[in-house]
Amino acid sequence: MRIGISCYATFGGSGVVATEVGKALAARGHEVHILSPALPPRLVGFEDRICFHEVTASPYPLFEGSPFSIALASKMADVASHYGLEIMHAHYAIPHANAALLARMALEGNLKVVTTLHGTDITVVGSDPSYLPMVKLAIRESDGVTAVSRYLKEETIRTFGLGDSIEVIPNFVRTPESPVSKCRDWLAPKDCAVLVHISNFRPVKRVMDVIHTFERVRKNVPARLVMVGDGPDRAEAETYCREHGLGSEVRFTGKQLDVGSVLACADLFLLPSATESFGLAALEAMAYGVPVVAAAVGGVPEVIREGLDGFLCPMGDVDAMGAAALRILQEPCARARMGESARKHALGDFAEDPVVDRYEAMYEKVLKGTRKSMAVGG
Repeated sequence: MRIGISCYATFGGSGVVATEVGKALAARGHEVHILSPALPPRLVGFEDRICFHEVTASPYPLFEGSPFSIALASKMADVASHYGLEIMHAHYAIPHANAALLARMALEGNLKVVTTLHGTDITVVGSDPSYLPMVKLAIRESDGVTAVSRYLKEETIRTFGLGDSIEVIPNFVRTPESPVSKCRDWLAPKDCAVLVHISNFRPVKRVMDVIHTFERVRKNVPARLVMVGDGPDRAEAETYCREHGLGSEVRFTGKQLDVGSVLACADLFLLPSATESFGLAALEAMAYGVPVVAAAVGGVPEVIREGLDGFLCPMGDVDAMGAAALRILQEPCARARMGESARKHALGDFAEDPVVDRYEAMYEKVLKGTRKSMAVGG
């Protein structure tokens, strides 16, 4: 098959999933074309059967606000026409799926559109009344729609009154190539536990809850906290750590391409988000044998099994998260047991091949030309 994949060039979530799906499809012999405003971080080095197409909005002065969606639709149509693409896989309802629908119209219907919903396109952007009609259109008119969790499918049905035919295809992880890391000595003294948080540092990630949880941990066990990523709430978190004497115990690394080296030497992963449609960062930690303490929100309980792979706590309850973290860190046998359980769960139930099989099956289904209605009960 000849497949287009449209995504944002993010360090996590949709950008990671879209790129990894593309790489897996290319490894199976499909021709893949990735369209994005910048090179996705996971698309490093030469990848056989993958072409990257940068999408740039026109600087024409009458186009206020850089019309990225129009530029994206135009690029989709051009690439699909030139390379004979059969499918455009849009990661996010808006603007990617809407742009794909425009491209399909420009090509007079000679392009199938598959849309994957990742979360904020439904729970945040999509529920905004000013965008709701366009999100609903994208879902209804796509030839196939997937969601990364049962929670997200249910939210789509609740918010838009459609989506009963959405197929839940979860995110996946690959088996770590090198689970041994050499950076632990740099991150923490020998006898200190290493706690890790990875995110885009946006308000929804509640990074101050990470800091406050760590404060409760460090009172009882020697520990260091590694904060990987960047975003609007990083400055507040860094300032707080400096002002409260945590500067030498909390390390802010910024964005990192090689998060595996950090996860390989972690003892615990913290995910206190206000909402998560899936929790890919937690799943990647689990693949390295790292237990997780997370807020029991959204699709997270579909990934982390309470008491087996870690603990789930009420969102915003840093006392509960601190206590859960200490239960793991103060009992080495429990930490080892949970870590192994998490690793087996991640690499077994969220393995790459079965998930990519389901995407291939979705593509084959839409290429047969039968598009199911996305209305509830359709």
